Amino acid sequence: MLHRGRDWKTAASSSTRDPAGRGDSGKKTPIVVPIACLNPYQTTWTIRARVTKKNNICPWSNSRQKGKLFYFDIVDESGEIRVTAFDKEVDKFFPLLETGKVYYISQFKVKDAYKKYISLNNSYEMILRSETSIVPCEDDQDLPMVECDFIPIAQLEHMEKDDIIDVIGVCRSVDDLSRFTSKTGREEYRRDIHLMDTSGKAVAVTQWGEQAEKFDGSVQPIVAVKRARLSDFGGQSVSAIFSSASMVNPDIPEAHRLRRWYDQGGHALDCQSLTELRPAGGGANTCWKTLSDVKTEQLGQGDKVDYFSCVATVLLSGKESCLYQACLSADCKKKVIEQPNGLYHCEKCDKQFPNYKYCVMLSANIADFSDNQWVTCFHETAEGILGHNAETLGQLKDTDEAAFDEVFRKVNFTTHIFRNRVKLEMYNDESRVKAMVMEVKPVDHREYSRRLISNIRKMAA
Repeated sequence: MLHRGRDWKTAASSSTRDPAGRGDSGKKTPIVVPIACLNPYQTTWTIRARVTKKNNICPWSNSRQKGKLFYFDIVDESGEIRVTAFDKEVDKFFPLLETGKVYYISQFKVKDAYKKYISLNNSYEMILRSETSIVPCEDDQDLPMVECDFIPIAQLEHMEKDDIIDVIGVCRSVDDLSRFTSKTGREEYRRDIHLMDTSGKAVAVTQWGEQAEKFDGSVQPIVAVKRARLSDFGGQSVSAIFSSASMVNPDIPEAHRLRRWYDQGGHALDCQSLTELRPAGGGANTCWKTLSDVKTEQLGQGDKVDYFSCVATVLLSGKESCLYQACLSADCKKKVIEQPNGLYHCEKCDKQFPNYKYCVMLSANIADFSDNQWVTCFHETAEGILGHNAETLGQLKDTDEAAFDEVFRKVNFTTHIFRNRVKLEMYNDESRVKAMVMEVKPVDHREYSRRLISNIRKMAA
């Protein structure tokens, strides 16, 4: 829905504004035109629009050259459009622009939009040039905050996988931040937030990167996501994508209505989630199992790798050999060997270092009501269970053995959601199934109870 303060056609025919605030100086004031009127055949436009999304600076390259760019999306009473800046214009305009603020923009290029990468409802996009002028505008009350067509959460059940949608809801609960390694080898972040609306339904929305890292759902904010993708993984769920714009407590009527509804009694509603409780980290091969299922179904046998998730309790955690001295290289966790000259050698990097860093490899026995299983936790997953990073653990081990022991004592009999990888491996000429913990998350007992109730109903049907 486009939140208009006035009719854009009227604005196109009658609106004149002075971007520099010199209306009384006698200089000619430029005509401000709506975004919907832009076309490639004029270059003297001045528009007045609000920034709804600002992307980070990123590199670009082709066979002949390379550089940097950033883009931002803007909206006015008539519509929205993508704006892109390259190279020198990045340095000039990136520090100036702020999401949510309104600007006069003039002397830009209009071209056909590359629709493969731009999902906005506009056939054109804008390119900033060296002569482009961008001036802040204080008079912004009549401009929309965002152009959205929000779909009630209850209607998501009737939509198709991969549909691009706009969704808004009250943040009912927030999953912990999780880390994963992308296909390019970079460490990235993700977080699921659970939104509910007046339809009585809730859905999980996956946020990525910096937005996931910085999101704070402690005060049940209103969250709107524009251009999110609908998924059928774990029931219905929603994921932010590259072109998505996420807003927290946006100043729009839908957000105000949701806030009033939630504060005046909506918070007490026992709504139904369209998303099943997900394994930590998700994944197409992930499924819920009891520990006895792993053995009776022979998961991990043969040449295949299996993944499963379980809710289990730590019975034992081995502290004796959980820390080791590792390579100082940023992307290396290989164990180093102390040399006669006092340096530490990494065989993987083939380098010597004057010092080392601590890394964690934790062996633990976990159990549920059905069985127990020895698992291995590396690095981040081990740190997640122990509640301390490797550096802190190393300092405790070297300086305060009692405090180090207390860390492991507190871990025992704690319950978590474990996402595990099981595979048959050879050890001393014997084959055995090895279980490795890929991710650990705390148990959301309300969601876990819902999943159990759902399973009971399926069994009783």
